Amino acid sequence: SFLFRLFPLREHGMNWRAKPLTCQEIQAFRRSQEVMDRFLRAYKLMLGFYGINLVNEETGELERAENWRERFENLNRFSHNNLRITRILKCLGEMGYENYQVHLVKFFLTETLVEETLPNVKRSALDYFLFTVRSKEKRRELIHYAWQHFKPQSGFVWGPRDKLQKYR
Repeated sequence: SFLFRLFPLREHGMNWRAKPLTCQEIQAFRRSQEVMDRFLRAYKLMLGFYGINLVNEETGELERAENWRERFENLNRFSHNNLRITRILKCLGEMGYENYQVHLVKFFLTETLVEETLPNVKRSALDYFLFTVRSKEKRRELIHYAWQHFKPQSGFVWGPRDKLQKYR
């Protein structure tokens, strides 16, 4: 699949013929400005496909694209996109774009839990997207954010309630 080439990982994906990356290959990719530029272009391309714009390349900040309604309809209808998004999130972490991971996960948490525009992406956002975030601290922040917006809060199973209530 073309997604494997654009967003390679150190693990097997759905295509078992595709070879996982080695740590040395990842380091070589990260040292190559050309590879990193291509990676960023691929990321923006996929965001566009999902109806999302990268607002700030420094921070990874995102916003809805103009065509977001039709693109979100596609995201809601076809669940295979959730696997692709998980792959992209994992690859962002491999390539050193941890801050991009945080923004993309928060974007999906906001759209699913706050705006309620992507109801069929909610489970993937909570079960998979959240746990691709490498930074334990940022992951905790995102889990707390999800808990704050999850309805009903008593049904939230992605973190211990006592810790979520005390979280600052």
